[in-house]
Amino acid sequence: MSPPPGENARPGASFRLACPAKGGKFPAMNVVTMPMLLREDQDDIAVLVLNRPQARNSLSEAMIAALTENLATVAADRRVRVVVLAANGPAFSAGHDMKEMTARRSDPDRGRAYFKQLMKACSAMMQAIVHLPKPVIGCVQGAASAAGCQLVASCDLAVATSTAKFATPGVNIGLFCSTPMVALSRNVSRKHAMEMLLTGDLIPAEEARRIGLVNRVVAPGSERHEALTLARQIAAKSALTVKIGKQAFYRQLEMSLADAYRYASDVMVENMLARDAEEGIGAFIEKRTPSWEDR
Repeated sequence: MSPPPGENARPGASFRLACPAKGGKFPAMNVVTMPMLLREDQDDIAVLVLNRPQARNSLSEAMIAALTENLATVAADRRVRVVVLAANGPAFSAGHDMKEMTARRSDPDRGRAYFKQLMKACSAMMQAIVHLPKPVIGCVQGAASAAGCQLVASCDLAVATSTAKFATPGVNIGLFCSTPMVALSRNVSRKHAMEMLLTGDLIPAEEARRIGLVNRVVAPGSERHEALTLARQIAAKSALTVKIGKQAFYRQLEMSLADAYRYASDVMVENMLARDAEEGIGAFIEKRTPSWEDR
């Protein structure tokens, strides 16, 4: 039997099972390691699973560090072509761990240095998703709020169940969702982003799809299957081509129209000279399946 992960678990932390015996004593049982972030490889797809359900998968300092470490590992793993980011439990992620943050108000500087370091680490982790040379698909089974919503918005694609909800509710507790705003405003239109940020309201999955925060809405329980199906479709492409395309997509977004066309034209020229482009175009002309070498 697998024990529930402790709310204050750390990567590699252990959980001790105990059960009552005769006389009311509790004999020690085997120690089971319960990491807060799981990695489940399925062929060339890496599934990273937030595994802190009792804390609604909040992004504690340790969770952010675990995500950062695993993203770096996945980036260097040539076997992995696509990443799926999922979660265990009723919530996808409730955002930052407010209990952990509040505990630092007793610091001599009222937590200023800690808050600054935490925001820097979280922002770096979100950017690591964007800069990962492989597509990342968010798989949302429950509520994604504040930095949890930011996590979904940072993914390249997102699949959500029909019961999932999304919010940037910081304004309701006097803490505007400024860092989630960065990812959110790069996914949806300004007025939709501002409405979410200013009201803090939860929006249903279909509304999230309509405004561009998620790509697909599916029946509860089928989200992992749908995300993996989408991942397998992308994994069948040339990894080099996908890498070039993802990098170019985000870079050109920050440019003026003229600069974006100049940059994209240069990317097209270099891509055209790649072996996989030559193979793919040849296969298209010859009406055969291409054989990718990822170069």
